[in-house]
Amino acid sequence: MTQDDGELDALVRKRIRGLRAALGMSLDDLAAACFMSPSTLSRIETGHRRISLDQLTAIARALGTTLDSLVESADADVVIRPRHEPERGVTTWTLRHEAGPGGTTVAKMRIDRPVPGPDQLRAHPGWEWFTVLSGTIALRLAERLILVQSGEAAEFSTMVPHAFGAHEGPAELLGIFDHDGRRTHLRRLP
Repeated sequence: MTQDDGELDALVRKRIRGLRAALGMSLDDLAAACFMSPSTLSRIETGHRRISLDQLTAIARALGTTLDSLVESADADVVIRPRHEPERGVTTWTLRHEAGPGGTTVAKMRIDRPVPGPDQLRAHPGWEWFTVLSGTIALRLAERLILVQSGEAAEFSTMVPHAFGAHEGPAELLGIFDHDGRRTHLRRLP
């Protein structure tokens, strides 16, 4: 085990103890939910016993979290860096990303390009929501062109052919895109 492995191991144990305490669970409560003895769980939390994958999976399930959440590295970059796509006229700061069906992405976007024309509208399953932080967003929903001003919000079914862009200068928005919507708007448009 390297020094980094030891630090991650200690972090996982602290996360288990911290989540258990935050949920108001005693050692007995969590141990029963994991089908292990309280003394085994205590030794796991204090580092006096190695944690098997089966035990860690059971503990994560009982704590209502994922195995990934328990073991992710603590040295992950906490700075959110923008992804600039000049060809699309969009800069995106991904604030939250939940993968998989039913997941959502929360992103701040700076839009420099005008709304695409009617021939570039896209439709897909899902819903999108955004609020305009600055400037004006032109939202094209089928034949309608809607101007969404700073301080206003829009929500719409993405089954309606749609596109959005800046109106008379750059605009910034904060948006929530569901699983299917994320794929459409965070990749390059043809």
